[in-house]
Amino acid sequence: MFTLERWGDHDQAVLVVRPAQQTGRARTLVDPVRLSGDVTAAIDWYHPSPDGALVAYGISTGGDERSTLAVLDVATGHHLAERIAHTRAASLAWEPNGTGFFYTRYPDPGTVAPGEEEYGRHVCHHRMGTPIAADPVVWDDLPDPTAWATVDLSRNGRWLLVHLSVGWSRTDVHLVDRSNGARTVLIQGVEAQTTLQVVHDQVLGVTTLGAGRGRVISAPLATAWHDHWCTIVPESPSVIDTLAITPQSLLVLSTRSAVSQLHRYEHDGTGGRHLPLPDIGSVSALTASPEREEAFLSLTSFTLPPTTYRWAPGTEGRASGGHGAEPDDTFRDWSRLGEHDADLDGPQGRYVAEQHRYPSTDGTEVTLFLVRAETTRPNPDTPCVLTGYGGFSIVMGPAYSAAVVDVCDRGGVYAVAGIRGGAEEGEAWHRAGMGAHKEQSFDDFAAAADWLVAEGLTSRERLAIRGGSNGGLLMGAMLTRRPDLCRAVHAAVPLMDMVRYPQFLIGRLWVPEYGDPDVAEQFGWLWAYSPYHRVVDDTCYPATLLTSADGDSRVHPAHARKMAARLQAATSCGATRPVLLREEARAGHGQGKPVSAQAAELADVLSFLYDQLGVQVGADGGAAEGDR
Repeated sequence: MFTLERWGDHDQAVLVVRPAQQTGRARTLVDPVRLSGDVTAAIDWYHPSPDGALVAYGISTGGDERSTLAVLDVATGHHLAERIAHTRAASLAWEPNGTGFFYTRYPDPGTVAPGEEEYGRHVCHHRMGTPIAADPVVWDDLPDPTAWATVDLSRNGRWLLVHLSVGWSRTDVHLVDRSNGARTVLIQGVEAQTTLQVVHDQVLGVTTLGAGRGRVISAPLATAWHDHWCTIVPESPSVIDTLAITPQSLLVLSTRSAVSQLHRYEHDGTGGRHLPLPDIGSVSALTASPEREEAFLSLTSFTLPPTTYRWAPGTEGRASGGHGAEPDDTFRDWSRLGEHDADLDGPQGRYVAEQHRYPSTDGTEVTLFLVRAETTRPNPDTPCVLTGYGGFSIVMGPAYSAAVVDVCDRGGVYAVAGIRGGAEEGEAWHRAGMGAHKEQSFDDFAAAADWLVAEGLTSRERLAIRGGSNGGLLMGAMLTRRPDLCRAVHAAVPLMDMVRYPQFLIGRLWVPEYGDPDVAEQFGWLWAYSPYHRVVDDTCYPATLLTSADGDSRVHPAHARKMAARLQAATSCGATRPVLLREEARAGHGQGKPVSAQAAELADVLSFLYDQLGVQVGADGGAAEGDR
């Protein structure tokens, strides 16, 4: 089993391997900092060969995420000759015998017009030991230059699946028979998200076609186009996320109001039963063995750092830490290294996470998580930090965070709103907060802040809001639409100019989510909420900290820079509610940032928020007496 882990004094996560069938200490394979001598070097992704003998991985520096692919011999720890540039977030599928792989890459910058190197992601094939320049392109038939290609190969190596994500609500899927080169369109041009895999003579997978919350489908390879798909696990109130397949089981991962659930079925969809997880939280990864009845998952919650568990049917008793698991299902912690276990007791003792629902502006109920120390009793004088995202079908579920812990340790409440634009309630929830409906996600978030105040859990002067990337756009919309909403705002790597955003970096990828400013109608709704264009002179804005990075290859730091300048010029209360810009050198959108740099940035962010919320920090690191 291969994982990325960080412990002790590691400034970056390292790639490790450990036994899959018995617990054992991890062996470090790749330490990117030691390998390169650069503290900003980070492993972006990795893909082991089927037999675990080789592992391909991508490494980048300065937070730019423009990975260079390398291949390591797992037994010896020696790198092979392969080095492939321009493999950002690469999808990679190994051939069964490890002699080659299919992979995605971007054009060489010198071969296309400036800016176009961020698009045109195509699929190539590499045979080990051969020149990279000779790698043939096996798929470049993109419906749009911004389409995002991924690959999957059947266990016998015959069937290649190419998935093409077009925007954030459509996936085209093509099947290639490598024995004769024949190509079959499984689904194309349909507004539905679909992920498939070949298992023996069937295709199995998850689709939102005809089921906004997802369904599991199957079809014989001979008739695998979508008109012949058979539903084996129907749509339900839970939102299906992914599927993992063992020799005897279908493991279906879903969320219910942003909390992960796992169910086990036979291959034909019968015999479904719930497998209670070891904690109430979010599963960020699920993978299964095609050879044995076992699966691995990464689970996190507000009180549990990301932890890897192994599932296997057996007779070892109830799930470790589980809630009523059946005796023949076991979840065992497979990732802890003993001395590196987290201390989940803070200065105020243990923490409490609660799930609430509040009404938005149109009466729709929205999920809200509240996290606090057991000893905190929220009242109007309680400091509160509220966050949200609301875009790209991303679910805001329970997740461990140093910021959450620190706020709770100082007697505060941390709130997470599952607003529209995400996938907390399925694809309809996503669509209700995208494009022409984007402002509904802003309304949902403002309603969360209003509810917290109305319920007496905090007050305007004790409330701060924060969000990053699309969540940074949310922060910009909040402070310009509702300057009275809160005392302080933290906007991280934010989008702020929605009229010009497609002109920078990978901005064109987001046009299906937000709209195209070159189209008159869509320009209208973008202009209506674009934070940079909604700043009004002589307005008292909340204290605002914008954080960005000069190496961000997703959201250009110009968004934060120009918004900071505009707010500084416009605010009428900058002396008491300052507007500040913090830009990190040799850093990107957040991925790959050394933990020391993360800690320094978070210290600055929390110091800024605490100063505005009146949280006095004592010498022992806790809140000063009388401030809880």
